[in-house]
Amino acid sequence: MKNISSKPVLKCQISNSKKLRSIIFLGYLPPVNTLRKLKDVSVEEKSFPAELLYCPKSKLAQLGLVVDKKILFPFTYPYTSSTTKILRDNFKNLYKEVTKKFKLLKKDLIIDIGSNDGNLLTNFQGKHRVLGITPEKIGKLAIKKGIPTIIDYYDKKVVKTVLKKFGRAKVITATNVFAHIDNINGVIKLILKSLKNDGIFISESHYLLPLIKNVQYDTIYHEHLRYYSLESLNFLFKKHGLEIIHVKEIPTHGGSIRVYAARKGKFKTSSSVRKQFLLEKKYLNWKQFAHFRKKTVNSKLKLYKILNSIKSKNKTIYGIGAPSRASTLINYVGLDQNIIDCVLEIKGSYKINHYIPGTKIPILDEKKLFQDRPDYVILFSWHIAKELKNNLKKKGYKGKFIIPLPAPRIEN
Repeated sequence: MKNISSKPVLKCQISNSKKLRSIIFLGYLPPVNTLRKLKDVSVEEKSFPAELLYCPKSKLAQLGLVVDKKILFPFTYPYTSSTTKILRDNFKNLYKEVTKKFKLLKKDLIIDIGSNDGNLLTNFQGKHRVLGITPEKIGKLAIKKGIPTIIDYYDKKVVKTVLKKFGRAKVITATNVFAHIDNINGVIKLILKSLKNDGIFISESHYLLPLIKNVQYDTIYHEHLRYYSLESLNFLFKKHGLEIIHVKEIPTHGGSIRVYAARKGKFKTSSSVRKQFLLEKKYLNWKQFAHFRKKTVNSKLKLYKILNSIKSKNKTIYGIGAPSRASTLINYVGLDQNIIDCVLEIKGSYKINHYIPGTKIPILDEKKLFQDRPDYVILFSWHIAKELKNNLKKKGYKGKFIIPLPAPRIEN
């Protein structure tokens, strides 16, 4: 058949083992960033099965379906990393950490794969040579900031151009993108080709450990092909002659892992690696996966019960923030515009005047919150609930807050 937009995962993406087991199935979900405009007529929307599989051999969790990247990451992809304070702070921290651990020269090249609007590279800009690579038009914002950016996918053709024009990099970063790439083994080969012999590769990805511990089913969507454990990254890197030299859990996206890797024997391995391996043995096992599945179902039912009770009293509920995870939660729980009146984004967001995927819930400007003063708001970026609550209270919101995860509840 022509125009096949997805392919099932029949074997582990890094070990090739066919002995994959299901952790959870969330149903058929739409791609989280294919947004219809409010003025568009209702049309057919694609949806794909969202099942999380686990490979006991590699310790990798992975989606059971790979969706065409052109569907998931269109040229008009709306995500911008610089609008989120926690990400801005994270990248500042990354810069300080890298420059403290390694002696970087002004001539050293820093490459960011999936550089988006250049948020990470602004920290290195002016101190070292920088280069961003991203397939979306959002990369034009980075160019306006003076950050050289190639607007294309990271592939053989791009690597050839980079080596010719810029040379090999001392540091290559892939933050919140390393789990999105389909041909991961091929990409690591390209990274090694682009990296100096004493270079460092730094990845940041959603981390399987907090996903399981904190019932973060809302982070399961098709853009994330893999949910790494440190064990799975170690399995992957060893295949390519890389070793993990440092690891750190970070708060981005509700729980991520920052991993430093280099060619074997080039750097000393920190004690953080061994500590993290021991922690994973405690939490990443089938007993915990079964608990996660049960807690997810209970969380879904409890949240729906809370929202249904509020709406039965003719109260209004507005959503705050339209991150990708909101689409998974809304579609999995079965919410629509009769329960969530609208979802609000800060001024300037590319998502304003669109619908939440798979629904007719409109995404509108945050100013509507203070015009309408709804009875309740549901915080879809619940992992930064404290920050959001403080900001909204300072701006004058006096209603109540619904925290949807991990344990759904109402707060003042």
